[in-house]
Amino acid sequence: MENTPPLSDTLQGRIRNTGRLAIVGIGDELNPPDRLGMYAARQIEQQHLPGVKVFLAGTVPESITGPLRRYQPEHVVFLDAADMGAQPGTIAVIEPEGIRADLISTHVLPLSVVMDYVKRESGTGVTLLGIQPDLREPDKDLSDEDRVYLSRNLQVLFRVLCHGNVLREG
Repeated sequence: MENTPPLSDTLQGRIRNTGRLAIVGIGDELNPPDRLGMYAARQIEQQHLPGVKVFLAGTVPESITGPLRRYQPEHVVFLDAADMGAQPGTIAVIEPEGIRADLISTHVLPLSVVMDYVKRESGTGVTLLGIQPDLREPDKDLSDEDRVYLSRNLQVLFRVLCHGNVLREG
């Protein structure tokens, strides 16, 4: 995770000039370490951002390929819990070569397969944002301190979505 550009720079570069952005929340909402992708997607959905549509895939990310195809996004951002060895609440871009099947995976198909399929079938860009869970106590949600840190990171994400040229006319 060291020597990586800040989330805002990396994501803004990927979604620049995107008119239709899809956000896909992934995770098991009954499993505290795995629910963070779904949580973040719901937080984005509550912002009602123009040009941004949220899809809640749960533990079956392949289930949203049809709805994504109908929406015809210009870029798809997947949100999922991922052990990146970072502070709980950290949000970071995970490059395709960094996707492992054991990234807190409760998925039927590996997420890399779903992302590759979406990219091939739609010709759109795809990005995975990992959210670091607290793995020290797997049956508990983030501590208050880590929740505050996640909230700050979500605010950065909201700003990128609002000001990263996502909201262009068209």
